[in-house]
Amino acid sequence: MAYVLGIDIGSGFSKAVICKNTAILSYAIMPSGGDYKETSGKIAEIVLEKAGLSSGDISFTVATGYGAAMVDFADRSITDISCHAAGVFHIFPSVRTLIDIGAQFSKAIRLNDTGKVANFVLNEKCAGGSGKFIQVMARILHMDIENIGELSLKSVKPVEFTTGCAVFAESETVSRIAEGTLPADILAGMHKAMASKIVNLVVRLGLTKDCAITGGGAKDLGLVKAIETELNSDILIPEEPRITAALGAALLALENACSTGK
Repeated sequence: MAYVLGIDIGSGFSKAVICKNTAILSYAIMPSGGDYKETSGKIAEIVLEKAGLSSGDISFTVATGYGAAMVDFADRSITDISCHAAGVFHIFPSVRTLIDIGAQFSKAIRLNDTGKVANFVLNEKCAGGSGKFIQVMARILHMDIENIGELSLKSVKPVEFTTGCAVFAESETVSRIAEGTLPADILAGMHKAMASKIVNLVVRLGLTKDCAITGGGAKDLGLVKAIETELNSDILIPEEPRITAALGAALLALENACSTGK
């Protein structure tokens, strides 16, 4: 029996998963903040407490994500691309195309039949296809981000944004609000614009079913529906789509623990 820890330090949120062999024992999610080293220590403490374990019980720790280098107690760092693939393949072995929508970046990943990365494509350095766009709209509309997806589905006349850039879309949104455009129509238009950018990544990669979405963007039902419409394909969503990279890191930690005899 082995206890392993996977930590994903993302630009917006950090996630940690402890597995008992291949089964999830506990997980935690918290804002990354400005000190990734401090955050990694805090989230490790939280997830260990939830599991009823101490740091000495962990056989191997793998760090991943934007701030992986700051996890100074990790035994190894592995790219988030590989960790996302390992995590989603564990949950959905049929998945061959993975879309991850993070706070700063979105990516499309092709998996082979063993769950390894066959190819991947990242979005350009633009927030228009990432969770940052959703955060910007929530701020402008004075809404909780959790309510955006459901409200957007009530739209009857989605706004057609003239730009795919989150910065310029912010100005355009302010103008639409002044014109009396309904928030639901603005949000539906935002989702359509985001979906177009994200689906372009999948087109470049080539869609192979089954397809899944992970990351914070997967919590936005309106965005998921917009992507499904653009792809003309059903999409699988993990029960907690934000922890797949941390889960993958834990599973890869298990492989390392077994290979090193820890």
